[in-house]
Amino acid sequence: MIFTDILALIVVYIYVAVIFVVAEMVLKTRPEVSRKFLHIMVGNMIFAMPFFADPWNMVWFLTLPITIALFLLTEYSPIKIKNSVTESGHALGLFFYAGIWTILIAIFASIAPAGNPKFFIWIVALAIVPMVYGDGFAALIGQKFGKVKYSIFGGTKSLEGSLTMFVVTSVMSVFVWMVFASIGCTMPEFNIVYILAISAVATACEAFSYGGIDNLTVPAMTSILYLLVALL
Repeated sequence: MIFTDILALIVVYIYVAVIFVVAEMVLKTRPEVSRKFLHIMVGNMIFAMPFFADPWNMVWFLTLPITIALFLLTEYSPIKIKNSVTESGHALGLFFYAGIWTILIAIFASIAPAGNPKFFIWIVALAIVPMVYGDGFAALIGQKFGKVKYSIFGGTKSLEGSLTMFVVTSVMSVFVWMVFASIGCTMPEFNIVYILAISAVATACEAFSYGGIDNLTVPAMTSILYLLVALL
């Protein structure tokens, strides 16, 4: 592992630790806000991904260990840890959240051209955007201002929340695309139509998902669509 990857890991671990402490201690009296604060702020790790020379170092030393740790904190863990239920997490949502990072990085590092394992790292980042920012802000806005409710497969959503997800996903996708392009990532020519269309699909996918399963379905669908954009 080269020095830059070690430094990036140290910085990210410190950042994540600080975010967890803030979510657990400062926001403890407002668990729902705490969850979404953690959800959004931890997602900022996507901006660290281009600084890893080898994405596999993120898998083995960052996302996979976090995924395993989060599973052990759920009620489904074979190892029962006392007081493992945190204010910041619920059920398997956070486990799926970390798990999809691991899966996507591993898949796209595996299919990248030989000698350039982070060729598709921008796809992973853009696939994570709807889950991190879109869904995060949609939940906050929907719970506070959502008046028009609808239900799909037993999950209740709000029109205001869904619109927020589409807008935030679109805006943040443009921002992430520009950031990654500006630091030299190999990417297709920018096309706002693709971003708006994929943001709309991500929003629909979230609407059809329920519980924490959207932390899997939304990034998975989004990554497939951006891969098609890259290939076409």
